[in-house]
Amino acid sequence: MTDRPIADYAVIGDTCTTALIARDGSLDWLCWPRHDGPAVFLALLDRDAGGTCRLVLDGLTGTERRYRPGTNILETILTTRTGRVTLIDFMPIARHEPVPEEGPDGHPEGRVVRRLVCESGTVSGHWRVRPTFDYARAATEATGQADGSILFRGGGDAMQAAASIPLTVGEGAAEGGFALSDGERVDLVLAHGAEGAAGLDRVEAWLSATEDYWCEWSGRCTYRGPYHETVLRSALTLKLLTHAPSGGIVAAATMGLPEAVPGNRNYDYRYVWMRDASFTVTAFVNLGYDREAAEFLRFMRDADPSRGRHLQLMYALGGPMPEETLLDHLRGWRGTRPVRLGNAASDQRQFDIYGELLVALHHYLEAVAFDPPVKVNDHLPEVLAHLAGHIMDVRHEPDHGIWELRGPMRQILHTKAMLWVGLDCAVQIARSDSSHRLAAPDQIARWEREAESIRAEYHAEGWNADLGAYTMDYGSTDLDAAVLRAVLFRAFDGHSPRVAATLDRVGEQLGAGDLLYRYRLDDGLEGQEATFTACAFWRVGCLAIAGRQDEATALFERLVARGNDLGLFAEEIDAETGEQRGNVPQGFTHMAIINHAVRLAQTQDTERSPADT
Repeated sequence: MTDRPIADYAVIGDTCTTALIARDGSLDWLCWPRHDGPAVFLALLDRDAGGTCRLVLDGLTGTERRYRPGTNILETILTTRTGRVTLIDFMPIARHEPVPEEGPDGHPEGRVVRRLVCESGTVSGHWRVRPTFDYARAATEATGQADGSILFRGGGDAMQAAASIPLTVGEGAAEGGFALSDGERVDLVLAHGAEGAAGLDRVEAWLSATEDYWCEWSGRCTYRGPYHETVLRSALTLKLLTHAPSGGIVAAATMGLPEAVPGNRNYDYRYVWMRDASFTVTAFVNLGYDREAAEFLRFMRDADPSRGRHLQLMYALGGPMPEETLLDHLRGWRGTRPVRLGNAASDQRQFDIYGELLVALHHYLEAVAFDPPVKVNDHLPEVLAHLAGHIMDVRHEPDHGIWELRGPMRQILHTKAMLWVGLDCAVQIARSDSSHRLAAPDQIARWEREAESIRAEYHAEGWNADLGAYTMDYGSTDLDAAVLRAVLFRAFDGHSPRVAATLDRVGEQLGAGDLLYRYRLDDGLEGQEATFTACAFWRVGCLAIAGRQDEATALFERLVARGNDLGLFAEEIDAETGEQRGNVPQGFTHMAIINHAVRLAQTQDTERSPADT
C-alpha cells in the first residue's frame, strides 16, 4: 500500500499528546501518554509493521474535512455509493474551573474518541484497531473483556478499545462491523492504560466539554487582522504542541518524516528545543496568550534548576534525553530510512539559544508590563546574569549553528547576531527596573559595551564584499537564509543597502520561486533536502521592514496557500512537487505564520514589530 502524502494528515490532541488522522479516517500516529512517549500507532512510518486504527467504508467515493470553528475537533465527511457519514475525531479535555495560576488549564482524559454519524442514505463498513506498542518493537496481545471492550497489552504498556457495536478479537487486533441508516451512529473510544472503563457512556459529555474548552481558548486570541482564521489555526496547532503537565512545548508532533526523498535526513522532533519553544512563546504573546508563555517559563524553572547556568539545547518532557538510536525494523515513510529515535543534536553547541531565551523572556515581560508572577520575578536577577554571562563567555567561540550542521563548527553569523540580540534584551529587561534589583548599573553598562562590540564584529566579519552579501560564517562564501532572521530581530538595519543586497543574493542562490532553501553547502548528509518553509516567511518580514508592503503581503498569501486543506504545515516543501516534507505539524512554521501576520498588520511602525522568526 502506498504511503499517504504528509499533507493528507490532520492533527488532534489534548495538550499531552497528539494523534494524526489521514483524509480517509485512518489514525496512523499516536504516542501515549505524552508527545515523546512510545508510539502505539505508527503506520505513518511503516504501513505494514506499524499499527493503526482504520475506518473502512464500503464503496467510498469521496472525502472532505474541516475543524469545528475555533477548535481542534476534526470532522471528516465521507461519501459512499449509498450514503454519507460524518466522522468526528477528538481527544477529550475539559477546562479547569477556576484555571490555576500555574499548571494545566484543562483536564485531559487520555482518550481518543471517534464518532461516526450517518447523515443520509445507508453506509456500511468496519473499524479495525491494531496497536503496535513501543514503536512496533513489542508483540501485541488482545483479549476481550466482560464489558465487551478489548484490552491490548505489549511492551509493558496497555490500551483499551470500546465501541457501541460488538468488537471481535483477532491476532493482536480487534474489528467491528456496522451498517448505519440516516441518523444512526457508532462510537469508538480508545483509552490509554488498563485501569478503569474506556468511558463509552461519556462521549456526549466529553464532546461538549472539549468544544467548550477550545472555543473559550480561541476566544481569547487578540489578533483581529485580515488573516484571522489562518492565524487562529496556527495558534490552535501550537497549543496542541504544548505539554500541559510540564509546560514544555515540543517542536513537532512526529519523528522520522524525511526532509529529503531519497536521503537520510530523518529526525525526531518530539522534544523541547530551546529555540523552537522560545519562538513559540513570542507567537503566543503576540496573540495575547501570556499564560502559555508563563507556562514555558515554568518548564524551564523545573528543567533547568541552575537558572540558565547550564542551559541545554533541548529537553525531553521529563527525565533525560534518550540516546539517538535507529529503528531499523521500520521501513520509513516511502521507504526513506533510517527512522531515528532521539536526537544526537542534543549534544551540539548552539550558542544562539542564550539569545533566544532572552528574547522570549523580554517579550513576555513586556506583555505583562514587567510585573510577572512571583515565581518568575524571584529568579530574574540570576537568570539575566547567567544568560548574559554565557553570551560574553562564548562570543568568540565557533558553534554548530541554527541548522544543527553535523560537520566542523564555524563562526556563524546568525549565532553572533543572536548573541547581540540577547544582550540587548538583557539590558532592556534590567533597565525596566529603576531600583536596579535585576542588575547593577555597572553590570548593565558592561552588557551594553559587550553588545556594541559583538555587533561591530559581525557587521565587519560577516560581510563578503566580493559576493555582495552577509554570509553564513566569517570569511565564507556560503549563503544562509538565517541571516534574514537576524534582520527581523534588528541585528541588522532592514533598510540598509547591504541588507537589500543580501536579500537579493539569497533569493538568487537559495530561492526556488517563492520558496527558500536554508543553504546550499555540502553538509555531509544524503539527498537534497526540500525548501525550508519558515525561511520563506522570513523573507516576508524582511520585505515588510524594507517598506515593500505590497510585495510582502502578496508573498505571505501565496505561502499560506501552500498549506494543506486544513491550513497545516510540515517543516519543508519540495520545490518541484509542492509536497510537504519533514515532521508535521511543525511549530517552527506555524509560529512564523502567526508572527508575520501580526507584522503585516503593523504597517505604521515595522521597525518595532514583535520578536519574530
